[in-house]
Amino acid sequence: MKENDRLELTRRGVLVAGAVTAASTAVPFSADAQTASAPAASPTAKVAMKVNGKRQELTLDTRTTLLDTLRERLQLTGTKKGCDHGQCGACTVIVNGERINSCLSLAVMHQGDEVTTIEGLGTPEKLHPMQAAFIKHDGYQCGYCTPGQICSAVAVLDEIKRGVPSHVQADVTGKPALTNAEMRERMSGNICRCGAYSNILDAMEDVAGVRA
Repeated sequence: MKENDRLELTRRGVLVAGAVTAASTAVPFSADAQTASAPAASPTAKVAMKVNGKRQELTLDTRTTLLDTLRERLQLTGTKKGCDHGQCGACTVIVNGERINSCLSLAVMHQGDEVTTIEGLGTPEKLHPMQAAFIKHDGYQCGYCTPGQICSAVAVLDEIKRGVPSHVQADVTGKPALTNAEMRERMSGNICRCGAYSNILDAMEDVAGVRA
């Protein structure tokens, strides 16, 4: 056999093999194959927590965030979805007395916890002192970040009262003071695109009783 003939056979063999492979991929999967390749059902779990003083028992996809649970399942839409990455603070709620970004926390992590949202702090008829102070000092403009700002502000004053240290303290073993710098540092994770920061601090100082 000549060299050119061997080369041609080799080319022909490659083409035939390619055609067979393409044809095999076009054959429909059997029912068993389709079943085997179907995605598994999303795992669910039962979660019980107390939200704004009311016990809630839910069956949730284990991937559901606390934020989406509050908004979509419990219709507590005061808690806002801002960045959804834990960077803006719009979704701040209070869990067992501590402020958290609810967009970064899975609901299944809060079995038995007590969650307080902006709706649980006060009502239009009976405002929480921090809500009233935000109104008095014009601590908001568009209002989108305000629920998270208020929840965080309430928790910040409690943190200082309990002696939780911060980065601005010269001595982190000492008791933090109710200073403007202290409150600014602790509120730095709550972003206000409208720039109402000074008014927010005025409201916090008013509630804390340190405003002249």
